[in-house]
Amino acid sequence: MHAIRVASAALLGATALTLSATAALAGNGDGNSDGGRDSGRGNNNITSFGFNVQPQSIAAGGRLRLTAESCDSVARVSSEVFDTVTIPKGQSSATALIDADARAGSVYQVTFQCGNESGHTELTIAPGRAGTNYSDPTQVQVPASVQRGVKAGVGGSSGGGFDLKEIGLGTALIASCVGTAWSMTRRRVTDEES
Repeated sequence: MHAIRVASAALLGATALTLSATAALAGNGDGNSDGGRDSGRGNNNITSFGFNVQPQSIAAGGRLRLTAESCDSVARVSSEVFDTVTIPKGQSSATALIDADARAGSVYQVTFQCGNESGHTELTIAPGRAGTNYSDPTQVQVPASVQRGVKAGVGGSSGGGFDLKEIGLGTALIASCVGTAWSMTRRRVTDEES
């Protein structure tokens, strides 16, 4: 009789562990629950150079600031919504003019090419027409953080942390299984003693 109780508790524990591991890996479909740390909004966007578009939402006809930092060669930036822009070696930024006929609400991919590496981010076309004057300091937006790849050699442990929802779910599953097993074991012991 004791063996049945031990087997039941072991089976419940194994089930809880399996279910909690499955929930933790379900983060974003590829096992990398990065919580948005990849600012480039793509899972295959790891580069040794930083890149950014500023602003990330702009009206048709507007001027877009393109930044590629730590690129040791000429950087080329391309998209369907503006002509290809070259950022010379030694410089980190350039501007692009958004096509005047760009459709509001559309999302375009912007690709940064530095040597043999490439990364991409998205650009949203806002409604209306461009009226931003970059020479007017009241209209210049503060640049967003530059996108960077992961730090190699640290096992992905830099710049992250734990997703509290996943930890809470795993803890709740394990605690409920352990509590159920304990309750069932205590109930059977009490029934046998009576």
